[in-house]
Amino acid sequence: MSDPNAPVIDEFRAHHGVLGGHFEGKHLLLLHTVGRKSGNERVTPLVYATHHGSLLICGTLGGAPKDPQWVANTAAADEVTIEIGERTLRARRTVVRPSDPEWPELYGVWADYWPDAHEYQKKTSRRFPIVSLDPIHD
Repeated sequence: MSDPNAPVIDEFRAHHGVLGGHFEGKHLLLLHTVGRKSGNERVTPLVYATHHGSLLICGTLGGAPKDPQWVANTAAADEVTIEIGERTLRARRTVVRPSDPEWPELYGVWADYWPDAHEYQKKTSRRFPIVSLDPIHD
Protein backbone atom coordinates (compact mmCIF):
# COMPACT_ATOMS: atom_id res chain seq x y z
CA MET A 1 0.00 0.00 0.00
CA SER A 2 1.51 3.34 -0.99
CA ASP A 3 1.52 6.37 1.28
CA PRO A 4 -0.70 9.10 -0.18
CA ASN A 5 1.37 11.69 1.71
CA ALA A 6 4.65 10.59 0.09
CA PRO A 7 4.47 13.02 -2.87
CA VAL A 8 3.75 15.95 -0.54
CA ILE A 9 6.60 14.95 1.78
CA ASP A 10 8.96 14.57 -1.18
CA GLU A 11 7.99 17.99 -2.58
CA PHE A 12 8.33 19.57 0.89
CA ARG A 13 11.88 18.24 1.29
CA ALA A 14 12.93 18.93 -2.30
CA HIS A 15 11.79 22.57 -2.10
CA HIS A 16 12.76 23.33 1.53
CA GLY A 17 9.19 23.41 2.79
CA VAL A 18 7.72 25.49 -0.01
CA LEU A 19 4.91 23.77 -1.91
CA GLY A 20 2.82 24.71 -4.88
CA GLY A 21 -0.64 23.68 -5.96
CA HIS A 22 -3.25 23.50 -3.24
CA PHE A 23 -0.67 24.40 -0.57
CA GLU A 24 0.88 27.34 -2.39
CA GLY A 25 1.50 30.26 -0.06
CA LYS A 26 0.59 28.29 3.08
CA HIS A 27 2.72 27.17 6.02
CA LEU A 28 3.30 23.43 6.04
CA LEU A 29 5.25 21.29 8.46
CA LEU A 30 6.09 17.63 8.67
CA LEU A 31 5.04 16.05 11.95
CA HIS A 32 6.98 12.98 13.09
CA THR A 33 5.14 10.70 15.50
CA VAL A 34 5.64 7.17 16.76
CA GLY A 35 2.69 4.78 16.57
CA ARG A 36 1.37 3.94 20.04
CA LYS A 37 0.74 0.33 19.06
CA SER A 38 3.13 -0.31 16.17
CA GLY A 39 6.11 1.67 17.40
CA ASN A 40 6.68 2.75 13.79
CA GLU A 41 7.63 6.32 12.94
CA ARG A 42 5.12 8.18 10.84
CA VAL A 43 5.52 11.48 9.01
CA THR A 44 2.45 13.59 8.32
CA PRO A 45 2.38 16.85 6.33
CA LEU A 46 0.12 19.40 8.00
CA VAL A 47 -0.89 23.01 7.43
CA TYR A 48 -0.10 25.15 10.44
CA ALA A 49 -1.08 28.59 11.64
CA THR A 50 0.90 30.63 14.14
CA HIS A 51 -0.53 32.00 17.37
CA HIS A 52 1.49 33.79 20.08
CA GLY A 53 4.68 31.94 19.08
CA SER A 54 3.04 28.51 18.89
CA LEU A 55 2.31 26.47 15.78
CA LEU A 56 -1.27 25.23 15.52
CA ILE A 57 -2.16 22.07 13.63
CA CYS A 58 -5.60 20.53 13.40
CA GLY A 59 -6.85 16.94 13.33
CA THR A 60 -9.40 17.23 10.55
CA LEU A 61 -8.56 14.14 8.50
CA GLY A 62 -10.41 15.94 5.72
CA GLY A 63 -13.68 15.74 7.64
CA ALA A 64 -13.57 12.00 8.38
CA PRO A 65 -15.76 10.79 11.27
CA LYS A 66 -12.76 9.97 13.53
CA ASP A 67 -9.65 11.84 14.61
CA PRO A 68 -6.51 11.01 12.64
CA GLN A 69 -4.12 8.61 14.38
CA TRP A 70 -1.42 11.26 14.59
CA VAL A 71 -3.52 13.10 17.21
CA ALA A 72 -3.49 10.15 19.65
CA ASN A 73 0.15 9.41 18.84
CA THR A 74 1.05 13.03 19.55
CA ALA A 75 -0.99 13.03 22.77
CA ALA A 76 0.92 9.94 23.95
CA ALA A 77 4.30 11.66 23.52
CA ASP A 78 5.90 14.31 25.71
CA GLU A 79 7.38 15.95 22.64
CA VAL A 80 7.42 15.47 18.89
CA THR A 81 9.78 16.19 16.03
CA ILE A 82 8.77 18.62 13.30
CA GLU A 83 10.34 19.73 10.06
CA ILE A 84 9.82 23.35 9.04
CA GLY A 85 11.58 24.46 5.90
CA GLU A 86 15.10 23.07 6.20
CA ARG A 87 15.02 22.82 10.00
CA THR A 88 14.24 19.78 12.11
CA LEU A 89 13.13 20.69 15.63
CA ARG A 90 11.77 19.09 18.73
CA ALA A 91 8.55 20.58 20.04
CA ARG A 92 6.42 20.34 23.16
CA ARG A 93 2.82 19.62 22.37
CA THR A 94 -0.49 20.52 23.93
CA VAL A 95 -3.58 18.75 22.63
CA VAL A 96 -6.60 21.05 22.83
CA ARG A 97 -9.94 19.27 22.64
CA PRO A 98 -13.26 20.91 21.70
CA SER A 99 -14.31 20.74 25.37
CA ASP A 100 -11.30 22.84 26.45
CA PRO A 101 -11.95 26.55 27.08
CA GLU A 102 -9.18 27.71 24.72
CA TRP A 103 -10.40 25.55 21.81
CA PRO A 104 -12.75 28.10 20.15
CA GLU A 105 -9.99 30.70 19.89
CA LEU A 106 -7.30 28.29 18.66
CA TYR A 107 -9.59 26.54 16.20
CA GLY A 108 -10.73 29.93 14.93
CA VAL A 109 -7.13 31.01 14.27
CA TRP A 110 -6.39 27.79 12.40
CA ALA A 111 -9.66 27.74 10.43
CA ASP A 112 -9.20 31.38 9.41
CA TYR A 113 -5.76 30.49 8.07
CA TRP A 114 -6.86 27.31 6.25
CA PRO A 115 -10.24 27.95 4.59
CA ASP A 116 -10.65 24.25 3.67
CA ALA A 117 -11.51 23.75 7.35
CA HIS A 118 -15.05 24.96 6.67
CA GLU A 119 -15.51 22.33 3.95
CA TYR A 120 -14.10 19.61 6.21
CA GLN A 121 -16.50 20.59 8.99
CA LYS A 122 -19.51 20.20 6.67
CA LYS A 123 -18.65 16.49 6.26
CA THR A 124 -18.92 15.54 9.95
CA SER A 125 -20.48 16.44 13.27
CA ARG A 126 -17.09 15.86 14.94
CA ARG A 127 -15.27 18.97 16.11
CA PHE A 128 -11.57 18.82 15.34
CA PRO A 129 -8.83 18.75 17.98
CA ILE A 130 -6.07 21.33 17.78
CA VAL A 131 -2.47 20.58 18.70
CA SER A 132 -0.36 23.52 19.77
CA LEU A 133 3.35 22.99 19.18
CA ASP A 134 6.06 24.97 20.92
CA PRO A 135 9.51 24.43 19.40
CA ILE A 136 12.28 23.63 21.88
CA HIS A 137 15.30 25.84 21.29
CA ASP A 138 18.40 24.16 22.67
